Amino acid sequence: MSDDSDTTTHRTAPQNTPGRTPSPWHAGEVRLQEILGVDARMEEVGRKVLRDHMIEQHRLFYPQLPFAVLGTVDGDGNPWATLRANRPGFLFATDPYHLSVTLPRDQTDPADIGLNDGDGIGLLGIELHTRRRNRLNGTILRRNETSFDIKVGHSFGNCPKYIHPRNLAFAPDVEDLQSQDLRRSPQTGVTLTKDVRDFISQSDTFFIASYVDNAALDRGREVDVSHRGGPPGFVTLDDTGALIIPDYAGNRFFNTLGNLVINPLAGLVFVDFTTGDMLQLTGTAEIVMGGAMVTQFVGAERLLSFSPSRWVLRRGVFPMRMAGGAEG
Repeated sequence: MSDDSDTTTHRTAPQNTPGRTPSPWHAGEVRLQEILGVDARMEEVGRKVLRDHMIEQHRLFYPQLPFAVLGTVDGDGNPWATLRANRPGFLFATDPYHLSVTLPRDQTDPADIGLNDGDGIGLLGIELHTRRRNRLNGTILRRNETSFDIKVGHSFGNCPKYIHPRNLAFAPDVEDLQSQDLRRSPQTGVTLTKDVRDFISQSDTFFIASYVDNAALDRGREVDVSHRGGPPGFVTLDDTGALIIPDYAGNRFFNTLGNLVINPLAGLVFVDFTTGDMLQLTGTAEIVMGGAMVTQFVGAERLLSFSPSRWVLRRGVFPMRMAGGAEG
């Protein structure tokens, strides 16, 4: 499930050799790579795969997507994750360093407040039916209320592990659905209701946003959003209302969990691809590296314990549905 852990906040700066460009990894990512003894290898891997621009393959990939996953940060520093859809072509590269995005503002989406000029953003482009995904982060250059550019900070590909294949299509009455649902007030709360708990426990997929303010390397705010998947019910809830999430072997980038080592704030989004309902949560996360609790989850290398401070449930807002009502 992971591409990406330790509750420690050790902040040793990545080592840089004189004459080399700074490490592509920040201190949190390096710390977790050190714990696993892969820091030297990942230093070289990072220099090859983390780029400050989109390669041609990625520039051709984004325009074919009908939706993207976004990670943003609101004015109080809370991260949010969201899915936003539009007709293919709403994402396109104007050059290797800028991705153009055409999306109307949506005041019902708590992530929308972090989509202003100069804000940091994380973006995941994902094709569920092919299990292909690419990620980037950067800074928003807003042009108007319906479009903005992302100046790329990092761009890289991801493996297809743990992605459940799905065939999605826009609902036939998508315009009516959107106009009705955007007028409907979201449900919000602090304590998880039975509906919210059931939504989580029935899900096999969610996305997580996190960020660091990377002043040490003069890179500003770096926001990340990534995919997590497992069998239905792989996210459980404990008696305190915390979400317990198993974290499996991945590519050792530790983008998400490395961020959480430095800044324990996270935002999660769950989507019901049958109804279009979307559940968004923001809160704090703690990484559990080992012990009896971890061994209860077969195959997990570690756990993530997420304590929500606020949730927002919006019915029917995601305009895409499972084609034929079932997985592809």
